[in-house]
Amino acid sequence: MGRSFSSVRVVIIDDNKNMRALLRTMLEAFGVTRIEEANDGNEGIKKMAEVNPDFVVTDYSMKPVDGVAFAKSIRKLNSPLAWVPIIMVTGHTERRYVEMARDAGVSETLCKPVTARDLYVRLVEVIERPRRFVRAPGFAGPDRRGKKMDYEGPKRRRDDKMDIQFE
Repeated sequence: MGRSFSSVRVVIIDDNKNMRALLRTMLEAFGVTRIEEANDGNEGIKKMAEVNPDFVVTDYSMKPVDGVAFAKSIRKLNSPLAWVPIIMVTGHTERRYVEMARDAGVSETLCKPVTARDLYVRLVEVIERPRRFVRAPGFAGPDRRGKKMDYEGPKRRRDDKMDIQFE
């Protein structure tokens, strides 16, 4: 782990204080020292505005505002916070839940039980290999293709729209 993450700012959003403590401990072990916490999506949005994080780790299932609603709210913002990478932690490993998170604009999904290795892999992805972001009708978030596409030719699919912007 020769990387230094000491200047990285992160907000952990989870309604379970034990999970927040576990995530904090793992992040601190990776060298992350600038960590803020929030209990739910609403508090998380406020905390993000205060600290301008490099990424967010949020739980899927929270009340009153869950991780999917939080991600959708962030992606709708008209500010640089709309493009902050989001790592979503979830115990819901079924495909439909992972797809709902992806469709909400989540950058990475981390399934429970969370391991230090898996969290580290997601951390490296969002910090060292960030995906570009897309704003299109019905979607705002990381480019789902994951790789930079320089293709300027005709539409690739029948239902593609030409009014996509890359951030």
